[in-house]
Amino acid sequence: MRDSLSQKIKQAREELDSHVREMVEWHFNPETGSEFWLDYASKLDFDPRKEIGGYADLKILGHFEDTWLRGGPVRKWVPKPLLNEPIYVFEIGGSTGVPKTRVNIRDFQTDYEMFSETLSDDGFPKGADWLMLGPTGPRRLRLAIEHLAQHRGGMVFFVDLDPRWVNKLIKRGAHEELELYTDHVVGQALNILRVHENIHCLFTTPKLLEALCEKINLTKTGIKGIFCGGTEMNAQFNRFAREELVPGIDFVPTYGNTLMGLAVNKPFDPADNYAIIYYPPAPRAVFELVNPKNTEESVDYGETGRVMLTTLTKEFFMPRFLERDEGERAEPIEPFPWDGVANLRLLSSLQKSVVVGVY
Repeated sequence: MRDSLSQKIKQAREELDSHVREMVEWHFNPETGSEFWLDYASKLDFDPRKEIGGYADLKILGHFEDTWLRGGPVRKWVPKPLLNEPIYVFEIGGSTGVPKTRVNIRDFQTDYEMFSETLSDDGFPKGADWLMLGPTGPRRLRLAIEHLAQHRGGMVFFVDLDPRWVNKLIKRGAHEELELYTDHVVGQALNILRVHENIHCLFTTPKLLEALCEKINLTKTGIKGIFCGGTEMNAQFNRFAREELVPGIDFVPTYGNTLMGLAVNKPFDPADNYAIIYYPPAPRAVFELVNPKNTEESVDYGETGRVMLTTLTKEFFMPRFLERDEGERAEPIEPFPWDGVANLRLLSSLQKSVVVGVY
């Protein structure tokens, strides 16, 4: 088994390096690159297409900056061959100041089709309908969950939810208003569940799942699978959900965002003591756990590090972006022969200053 895994790890690394070369050629080629990356390359004293031979060489580009995604023109990110395709714009953040934006053509559909392959047909039956109780508006989740449902032969019902308003209520300590808004959102979900009998699948966040379960028994309503995402997902909530909130329902924690796509959790194993371990959709996206005080240095397996994300698709190239999350570096496993992250959480340095709201 160990020899088999070692071979898979070696093969995955070779595939990643090959994919990096392909993406660098695409994004920095004058015929195919985007306005942003071609302009960026014109200010370098080297040609990325000649100097970058694999993932490790991306360090010569430095870190992708958060501020680059705030403001327009948004089309500067679109590679030349894709400029005439229908373009989606998805936002990230925006509770304060200008939100980050990411363009999409088909990436979000690809990401969720890949994720669909990891779902069981027992928990998420083909042809079943879905309820999405989570952030809507300009976020990619709105369309991504719909595509996931359609890809599996179902439809999806939505509840309006504005997480930016939730964050503002939390910041000003408006607990009564927050409770009213939560009741309003959950009430919409209950109305949908009561009249649509073919809804067997649910997407929501940990906080909203708990609020929903205070009002209704999801097993009795016919829910068979719950796809649940959010930074606040920890071992304690994982145990609470599986044993108390939704026992007997296929509970699938997921870490995803607009910049990456979807990371898949390691299949549940009691030996992990309810720790949630996520693996990115390599080679389209890669995690590296780095020393927060020296981001050029990876931490060892089992050690705590800051998540550094690299996204590598033809639509979007984002090398070495420092996320606001931390966790423990997890070893490759048979289904995912590349690094993962365990016990994902908000960076310790941000826990007092960042509001996570419904997430």
